[in-house]
Amino acid sequence: MTVTIKDVAKLANVAPSTVSRVIANNPRISEKTKLRVREAMEHLGYHPNFNARSLANRSTQAIGLVMPGSADKAFQNPFFPEVIRGISTIVHEKEYALYMSTGQTEDEIHDGVVRMVQGGRVDGIILLYSSVDDKVMNYLIEKKFPFTLIGKPFKNEDAITHIDNDNFKAAREMSDYLISLGHDKIGFVGGSSHLVVTIDRLLGYEKSLRIHQIPYRDEYIIHEEFLKEGGQEAIRKLMALEEPPTALLVMDDLMAFGVLSTLSEMNISVPDDISVLSFNNVMLADFSTPALTSVDINIFQLGYEAAECLMDLIAKPDRTPRRVAVPYRLVERQSCMAISAPKKKTI
Repeated sequence: MTVTIKDVAKLANVAPSTVSRVIANNPRISEKTKLRVREAMEHLGYHPNFNARSLANRSTQAIGLVMPGSADKAFQNPFFPEVIRGISTIVHEKEYALYMSTGQTEDEIHDGVVRMVQGGRVDGIILLYSSVDDKVMNYLIEKKFPFTLIGKPFKNEDAITHIDNDNFKAAREMSDYLISLGHDKIGFVGGSSHLVVTIDRLLGYEKSLRIHQIPYRDEYIIHEEFLKEGGQEAIRKLMALEEPPTALLVMDDLMAFGVLSTLSEMNISVPDDISVLSFNNVMLADFSTPALTSVDINIFQLGYEAAECLMDLIAKPDRTPRRVAVPYRLVERQSCMAISAPKKKTI
């Protein structure tokens, strides 16, 4: 026989309406009562009918995730499983489901989001990237559909709830760090120049060079995909220069792994011949050869905050947009070393 709300109410000695409020996690119900009702649900093996709930309150109990490109490429990068782990923590607490949208091209990604929104499949969306003049973001703004962004908007920053590190400051500080080790030939290996994270970090890198009166060299700037192959391509181009860099600022650990493996094949020693500093501090950074000096950007926290902000927006659509700044820190390992006396900072 199917267990009903009335059965749960009888066992917990509460009204059926109280059981419904506990299922909806109504804040007006005491934690003591919630615990008693949930214990009764577990004892009877009762599972709420979320489809019926969705019809009743016009909620899908689902949120959409929008990836930057195809899933097969995105999931090669440890950043995305970790940020989704952070998102899933909140989603699980709120008893929501995740609905993922990917595409090979910008148009395919946009079409998938339009289907999610117009088909009423999700209550809100999290964008896992930020790019210049993004069609998806413009569409969500136009439709006034709840969404949060992991990254910084290229424009309308005050009108969009976004969760990010201070990428300009981080890249400037990391460039300062390499300069403090004596390097003045520093390569920059970034992702697409259309990604806001690449733009901000490149600007931070440029700022550091200017402060220290080090010439900016176009040939030291390489843009590739955030993949191991991207790092491999980048380092081949840089080491083929007549005057190759002695240090690299790499925008992503996966790219840095490609850099390290290719340098090993070329019999170029890290850090004796070239220092490598990267971003993300994924778990594998500690196990690379040599262990990778990397910036911990708190990937899990980025996802967690993005989901929490989205749930808040879904509950309070008129809430003022906000920016959540997630801290970062440098994790020093064995891929960087000093090559001369530290340079003095010039203002």
